[in-house]
Amino acid sequence: MAEKILDVAAGLILRGDGQLLLGQRPEGKPWSGWWELPGGKLEPGETVLQALARELEEELGIRVTEATPWVTYVHVYPHTTVRLAFCRVTQWEGEPRGLENQQLRWVDPARATDVGDVLPATLPPLRWLQLPDTYGISNIGQAQGLPAFLQRLDAALAGGLRLVQLREPGWPEGADAASLHAALQAVLQRCRAAGAQVLVNSVHPRAWWTEADGVHLRAADAAALVAGHGADSGPAQALRAALGSHAKVAVSTHDADQVAVARELEADFIVAGPVAATASHPGQAGVGWEGFKAIIADAGMPAYAIGGQGPETLASARQHGAHGVAAIRAVFR
Repeated sequence: MAEKILDVAAGLILRGDGQLLLGQRPEGKPWSGWWELPGGKLEPGETVLQALARELEEELGIRVTEATPWVTYVHVYPHTTVRLAFCRVTQWEGEPRGLENQQLRWVDPARATDVGDVLPATLPPLRWLQLPDTYGISNIGQAQGLPAFLQRLDAALAGGLRLVQLREPGWPEGADAASLHAALQAVLQRCRAAGAQVLVNSVHPRAWWTEADGVHLRAADAAALVAGHGADSGPAQALRAALGSHAKVAVSTHDADQVAVARELEADFIVAGPVAATASHPGQAGVGWEGFKAIIADAGMPAYAIGGQGPETLASARQHGAHGVAAIRAVFR
């Protein structure tokens, strides 16, 4: 008999200053004293957002006025398996109160564990919340284009960009290869001064991945890593051992099979799409928002939407379950 999975809606209630609300499980409940995100089980016939609104009114006395789907994540506890539909709640009416005798605490997501023991299933979204909402992808082209790109990069960093991918598949090879490495160093210097991270696309040498803050794997390269890993360790462990424990891993995905590869690599996030056709991928039709939702449905990690995206589409992307948007031209104007 297949194991029963408990479907739960969980809310990341976020104030404008970035503080997140946690609740402490009261005495008499399993895991009493541990801190968690508010929410509860879906009732028959409820959507995730309907269940979340009902639970937050019952638990906290607030009425949700703005919430968006985010990541659906399966966690196996010793005696049950839960499928958590995490949603971001950004507007509500009323002041949260512990109506079920639970203590409440507003916390900085980056330091949430300072409050005490946090439920294991709550830890991944605390980490995901620290990802920026915009992912900028480089478009330098060749050495002569570097000064102009660095000006655009400086402007984007000044505007708040904190995550950049170096992706230059068309950079001339041969003698110009060294100039791309120099470009990486220039990008790294500026980004680190601004507190931003840089991932290197897997089209570029592996040695560069560790010079930067991690790697963005093309779908084919991710599949090759999974297929070719040694028997002594899993592909995720092998990749992390090569990169270092603090490096980030991202994967480009265009279908559910590629998302499954990203899960096997325990990627930090995926980029999914293209939602709309783009000049950088001529002839490749967009999947649309319904296609995007289908790709990321079982990802179990944050997803950035790509293809016709930019700051002006961020709100729409979030309505369809995206963590944020990835773009070239709309970020580096």
